[in-house]
This record gives sequence, structure tokens and C-alpha cells, in this order.
Amino acid sequence: MVAWKEGARPDPKPCRPQDRSRFEITQRDGRARLGRLHTDHGVLETPALLPVVNPNIRTIEPREMWDRYGIGALITNSYIIWKHEDLKEQAQANGVHELLNFPGVIMTDSGTFQSYIYGDVEVGIDEIVSFQRSIGVDIATMLDVFSRPDMTMDEVEHAVRETEKRAAQSVVATADTMLNGPIQGGVFRELRTLSAQLMGPHGFSVHPIGGIVPVMEQQRYKEYAKIMLSTIPYLPPERPVHMFGCGHPMLFPMSIALGADLFDSAAYAIFARDGRLLTPWGTERIDELVDWPMLMPCVATVSPEDVRKMETLAREQLLAKFNLEVTLSELARCKQAVREGKIWQLAEQRSHLHPALREAFLWLSTPPKLGPDISNELLFTEREAAMDTDKDRGMWEDAWDWLVWSQHTPRTGGVMWGGDDTFVRPHIQQARRLLHTRWVAPPQTRSVLVFHGIKGPFRSRLNDRFIWLQHHCPDVQVLMLTPIGLVPISLEDSNPFAHLDAPSWVLNHRPEGPWFERELARLGLGDLPYATVNAQGDGVRLRMETALASLKHKGESEVMNDLEKDMASKADNELNMRQAQDKMIVMLNVDATVAASSTHGMSFLINRQGRVRNVMDAQGDHILSPRLYDGGISLTNAGASLIAKARSSPLPTRMEGCEWRGTAGFGPAAVIVEGDAEPFVRKGRNVFHGFISACDGWLAPGEACLIYNQAGELLGHGISQCTSDEMAGFQKGVAVKTRGGFPSEEEV
Repeated sequence: MVAWKEGARPDPKPCRPQDRSRFEITQRDGRARLGRLHTDHGVLETPALLPVVNPNIRTIEPREMWDRYGIGALITNSYIIWKHEDLKEQAQANGVHELLNFPGVIMTDSGTFQSYIYGDVEVGIDEIVSFQRSIGVDIATMLDVFSRPDMTMDEVEHAVRETEKRAAQSVVATADTMLNGPIQGGVFRELRTLSAQLMGPHGFSVHPIGGIVPVMEQQRYKEYAKIMLSTIPYLPPERPVHMFGCGHPMLFPMSIALGADLFDSAAYAIFARDGRLLTPWGTERIDELVDWPMLMPCVATVSPEDVRKMETLAREQLLAKFNLEVTLSELARCKQAVREGKIWQLAEQRSHLHPALREAFLWLSTPPKLGPDISNELLFTEREAAMDTDKDRGMWEDAWDWLVWSQHTPRTGGVMWGGDDTFVRPHIQQARRLLHTRWVAPPQTRSVLVFHGIKGPFRSRLNDRFIWLQHHCPDVQVLMLTPIGLVPISLEDSNPFAHLDAPSWVLNHRPEGPWFERELARLGLGDLPYATVNAQGDGVRLRMETALASLKHKGESEVMNDLEKDMASKADNELNMRQAQDKMIVMLNVDATVAASSTHGMSFLINRQGRVRNVMDAQGDHILSPRLYDGGISLTNAGASLIAKARSSPLPTRMEGCEWRGTAGFGPAAVIVEGDAEPFVRKGRNVFHGFISACDGWLAPGEACLIYNQAGELLGHGISQCTSDEMAGFQKGVAVKTRGGFPSEEEV
């Protein structure tokens, strides 16, 4: 392996003083997020791994971690430094960065874990925090009370409340140093939630979730998932979440999908001493290998046999580098999955690699209310076995809502079929929720016709049939059956319904049975007669005739002839109008009456493929454009102004808490900006956190929103990058990507 050179990577520059300790999101996939944590020793990109470095035992030199591996932060133990007089003197004289020879971010633990391993530590609450500040750490940790899995509920509650009692004095003692506020609670979910709610109001910079090492050591990954979901939704969203002691790559995808930002572990070194190798699917032993399970740079020119022949220290160091490289590789894979909107898919794939992880994933992705939604009864039986019957299932349902409603939909790219797990991916559940809670059938609907058996986009394959039905049977609601549910033909090109890449046998799901009946009911069509048409192969027209006859519509002899050109053109225009209305209803949250009035007399600009490119209102103003790549729609200034005038509810006067249920038809969420931001929004500039005074509670990432000033004037419109809770908490980063602004009268 090529020798590393100290100084090969430039030392970091301190962040701006006003940004210190602030966290911003740069990209997200649901609750998974890429972020930037601002510190005195650089801006730390997250998710990040903080390798644990023992000041006395440096298996890999910290400087090598910086220069060779690009690691931006590490964690060391302040109690070890404090307890060893020579280390203490050096750290206080020269600082912990010089002691470790590491220019990046240094976080220190307080000794809590040592108290779990060895008994009580010999240091006071103020003393250990003040010591961490004195040696120049970037992020210190308060002395919390560790809770073990074998503790009773009363004992754990005492640990939670005692930790909170220490919080205020720890924040004072740390002065201007960033401080970790650990969350305890053992395996009791209500105590985890209590701990999060108690620690959140204090002035911490990061929230580590502590007490998880014993759970991970016993491979109780379902408990690990429960701990995360009973903690993270109740923490201030503007603070990074650190999984204290988690550094095994197999847990990264699930953890990041649930909102984890920081990881730390000594496993890379500890496992190496025992001849064990970390992999995304578990652990391998060097003694049993002929070939490497993963070919990392550090072992590219040697075999496992060569490594076994090495001296003990050299072998340990090489295996530690292998473990570190595998860990960083999996972390990089997760970050790319977030960028691609596929972190949940990656977690789903990784769950099949270990039975304990699979059990955790099944529990995680099957809250009680989802069970009846699942069309595959075998799938439901498997997931039901992973469920709990305890009394706090309601808590989990709230956490599932927190996870699902923050998803971005529609999104770009195809949806790769991954078995029955595909159905319960959060962004697919979010797409279904928006459809079921917002869409309404036309008032004249008196029967339903369901096509099935083909993949989308459906209109390009069945357009002639849809046009014919629109002309002859306008009171028939036409639906498409997809493997993830029923969708009206007005939304036939929307992601994920029309963008599912699946084998043909998956598309042959029969439109019958309890699940199919429930799907009709969710669309408000459960009381209407229906018929189905297999759209595969030849004979679709004949099968449609038979289906219509069963619904008591006219048959072939009277109306099955081809339409004249003007009739077909009129029916096609009506289909386009219905598509524009329904997309406004589902994707802009516009009330059905408002959508109908807004699109009255509209006209369309059609592209060469016969698809709508632009939608104009009755006055000829361009109001919206359907997006061909994901089936969504983009508002123009004229469209935003039109929708804003129809808003019936008052503008918000404060930061509303997240409230998505019961808000269908309320329109795009409103965001109220402060005066300093107004001239920039009018020019079409983005809205940044810290310049917002109020917003509606149904604000969601990826959805259109309207931007107002405090006097209630419409300034612009854009795409929200966060939820309302996040908008209330963050002080840095883009909150709304502005698509258009309205100049003031003076500017005009």
C-alpha cells in the first residue's frame, strides 16, 4: 500500500463565528439527510464516522485518518486523558488536537461508558466538562447516567431524570464549547421519549443516543430500531443525532434512513486485534478466509494467507485499515443512496443479509394500520410475526407518520421492484396517502372500470381506449391497477405508480379479493359497481366491451365504432383537463372546487409525443406545466397567484407544528418571511432558515408552497425543503427553493 504523507490534505479552516455549532441539511431522502455541522475545526459533512482513538493505543494514527482516509472527525475519551497525568499535562498545555496530531473535529466522551464497564468514575459533573473545554475539544460530552438493558424500569427512569438534572449545570460549565446531550432510557420506549423531551430544551449542539452498545452486542437489532423511533422524532430536528458506539457498517443504512447523522466505534481496531473483519453483512474471521470478502485498497496486493503470516502488530494494523475502509465504503454508499432517493431501498436490501436485521426491518416497516393495506397475505403473516402486542403501539404509529409524511413524492427515477417490501417503502406509502386523502372522483361517477396487467405510463398504451371511454362513458371512472395500488388515469404517469420496474408476473396481480375492495373504498368508490379489463395482448377492445356490458353500458353494435376526429379531439381535451385538475388536487393540495374553477376554459400546448407541455387558463396565461420525468407539475407565477387568491383559511401567524392529517384541500402551505428576506424573494432568490416567522403545519419536503411577507402580500412560490418543525428549528440552510418571485410595484 502506498505510504501516506502527512500534510497531503490541507488542514481545515474554522467556520464563520456566527455559524459555529449550527447544522444545515444539504440533501435529504425522507428523514435521511446529508448535512454540514459547523465547528472551529472545519465544517463536518454528515453522515460521518468518528473513529474512536485511545490516546495510549493508536492502531491507526489520527493524522493518517485525516490525510489518507479523509476522515473529518474522531472521538477520544476525556476521562482517559484526565486520569493519566502525562496526557493531561500535554493536553492542557498544547490542546487535544496537538496531543493526537489531528487537525479536524475532535469530540470527547465523558467517562460514562467507563462507569458502565468498570464502575463509577472518579470525576465530577462540572469538572469533566470544564476539563474538556480546557483542552480545546470541539464537542464535549456531559457526564450522563448510563442505563443497562438489565435495569428495571424504575432504575432506568432514575437514570433518565438524573441525567436531565445534570444538563443545565453541564451547559453552564461548558461555556461556549459545543456540548453533547446524551439520550438514555434503556429498552423502554416511553423512557426514551421522555429523555428526548427532557433533554431537547437544553442548549446542546448534538444529541447522542446512548446505552445502545449492549443491545448491539447481543444483536437485538429490533430493540435498536425501537430505540431510534422512540427517540429521534422527539428531538429538536436542527441538531445532529449521534448513535453512540455504533460503528458496524451493517447498521448504517437503516440508521441513516431513520435520521442518524453521526456514528462512532472502536470496532475497526477491536475486531482487528481478534482477527475479525467487518462487512456490510456481518463479521468474517481471517483464519477462515482464502479470498477477501471485499477487496479493499489496503489488501489489494496481499492474500489472507499472507496476512496470517505477518507479525502480530503488523497484522492488527492492516486488518484495522481493512475494517476502516469497509466502514467508510458502506457509509459512502449510504450517502449516495440518499442523493439518489434510495436509502430505504438500500436498507431493505441490507436487511436480507442478517436474520436479526431482517426482523428489525420487518417490525420497522409494519405498523398496525399498515397490515390490511398489504395485498400479499403471506407477507402480512411474516410481518405480523415481527410485530409487538405491547400497549405502546400508538407511539410507533406516530413515529411511522413522522417517517412517511416527510417523504418527497413524486420523485425522479424508476422504482425498482424488490419483492413485497416495495409496497411498504415510505415514499410509496406517502404517495398512496396523498392520493387517498386528497383525490376525489367526479360527481357524475356511477361505475368503475379497472385496467390491469401492464406497466406505465399507461396512456401511451391505452390512449385510444381512454378517449373512447371519455366520449361515450363519461360517468365511468377509469382506474389502473398497479402492484402498489389503484390509480386514476388522470394520474397515470405519476411516480411511483407508473414508474415501477417489475417482472411481468408482478403486474398480473388479480383485481379481486379483500385488498382490492379496500383499495376502491380508499378512493371513495367502494359502493359503486365495477368491472375489470386485462390490458395485456390482443383483444383489449373486446374485453372492454364485455366489461361495459356488465356495467349496463351500451355494447359494440351501438357505440364501439371509432370516433370522428373532432369528437376524439374534444374527448382528449377533456382528459387533459381532468388530468390538470386532479394533479392540482393531489400534488398542490387544492380543493376540488377551486381546481375546477381554475381550469375552466383552459387550453393546452401539446408536444410531439401528444403529451401536455403547458397548461393555460381561460385568459391564455401559462399557469402550470406537467413534468414528464416524474408525472408531477410545476407552478408558474400566474398559477401561484391564481391558487393564492382562492385560499380560504387565514395565513399562519406562527410556526405551526407538523399536522398533515385533515388538511386536504387547504392548498399549498404558506411560508411567511421576515422583512429582511422580502426583496430577495421578490427577485426569485431562495428562502433561508432564520428568516421565517411563520408557516402552515402541513408543509412537506418537495411540495409547492406560497411565500408571503408579514403583511400578507404574495412574494413568490417555491418548493419546500423541510417540514414545519424543521423550519421552526433550523437557523442555517435553504428552507424553500424559490421558483418565482413577484416584483414590488416600485420594481415594476
